Amino acid sequence: MTAHTAHNADFDEIGKFTRLADEWWDRQGAFKSLHDINPLRLDWIEDQTCAFFGSRLNGKKVLDVGCGGGILSHSMAVRGADVLGVDLGEQNLQAGQIHAERTGMTDTLAFRCVAIEELASEQAGMYDVVTCMEMLEHVPDPSAIVRACFALLKPNGVFVTSTINRNPKSYLFAIVGAEYVLRLVDKGTHDFNKFITPAELDDMAIRAGFARDNMTGLHYNPLTKRFWLSDSNVDVNYMMSFVKGRSPKAVG
Repeated sequence: MTAHTAHNADFDEIGKFTRLADEWWDRQGAFKSLHDINPLRLDWIEDQTCAFFGSRLNGKKVLDVGCGGGILSHSMAVRGADVLGVDLGEQNLQAGQIHAERTGMTDTLAFRCVAIEELASEQAGMYDVVTCMEMLEHVPDPSAIVRACFALLKPNGVFVTSTINRNPKSYLFAIVGAEYVLRLVDKGTHDFNKFITPAELDDMAIRAGFARDNMTGLHYNPLTKRFWLSDSNVDVNYMMSFVKGRSPKAVG
């Protein structure tokens, strides 16, 4: 299976992002909201990594699945990780590669156009941390992505993913609000029927072999234009962390 014949891909969904590839690194462009939330998700990923390894991303081998133009991939490399970003949108990867070259990050940051299931057959058990952010709600079979992420991790590796809950509130906030009222993302970016509840995601991960560790919600105030995380509310956007094989390490 090649990246271009991958069965678990919706190329209409991929096209939504590749059409905007020139804007990946325009902090005021189509992906402004991803730039705005990136510090929050990066710190949360590091917190989860620290909980299991007793150290942060520095020196870790990291895979970023569905990396787009590499916003998260680049920031993890800046924090000292050895990062591979994978995506099926070649234009997205080109944007990421150009930015890596411009910022001198090519020693610790690489990109590859490959289906994650194919990569799992090549590089099983090779990564300390796997991230898959804002992607699961865009593929036909998210459970297959979760299984591939499990296969790619080393024993005791950490998987961090984010997606959107499915309920009336998430429809109002993530589609009506974000796409049509606030225009945080382009109209048609999301399909409500592809949203995933935390229980569904938890079940996918457990069936793959993971144990869940943590979960948090991502929130936005349109008046202050401020994003923040809250563990007490995962009604709309949320992140979850899982471990492959053991309980979290206590951190003082």
